[in-house]
Amino acid sequence: MRPIITLAEAVKLKSILNKKIQELTHEISRVAHTIVEKGEEPKLPERGLLHVEAELAIVRKDARTLDRLIYRANIDNHVLFNGEKLALVEAIELATQLRAEAGQAKELGMSEKESYFHSSGEMTFYRIALYDPAIYRARANEVEKQAHRLSNAINAKNYQIEIDFDDSAYF
Repeated sequence: MRPIITLAEAVKLKSILNKKIQELTHEISRVAHTIVEKGEEPKLPERGLLHVEAELAIVRKDARTLDRLIYRANIDNHVLFNGEKLALVEAIELATQLRAEAGQAKELGMSEKESYFHSSGEMTFYRIALYDPAIYRARANEVEKQAHRLSNAINAKNYQIEIDFDDSAYF
């Protein structure tokens, strides 16, 4: 039986591998040198430099393999959104764009239609919105809902897709 994980598990594992790479890189810095008094023998670390480097090489290779499998899955698999079939990679980018659009619309929606800006002598200046803030508040809510729907579709698909990867070294 070949080892299988879901794409959702692969994405989580990728995060774990990145953290493990950082930890091993820091460990290399710790085990590579020591400070001793002149004439004293250095105390050797429990795990030597070569051992940590070998483990790091394995984790890095697994990270690269996992990246390739995740990228392939994100290209080969699709979700339906607003009647359009989108590759996961495109859907992920669209969800990011929708969140950015919703954030900008929220900011515009919080503005007042007209507000005091500045006085200079006898002149008073007002800041005037050249749009209807209420429309942008409503737009922000709708776009945010779309982003949530798309993210939910992506997440659901991530649990359906299987990837041929052995994660037993990490779980």
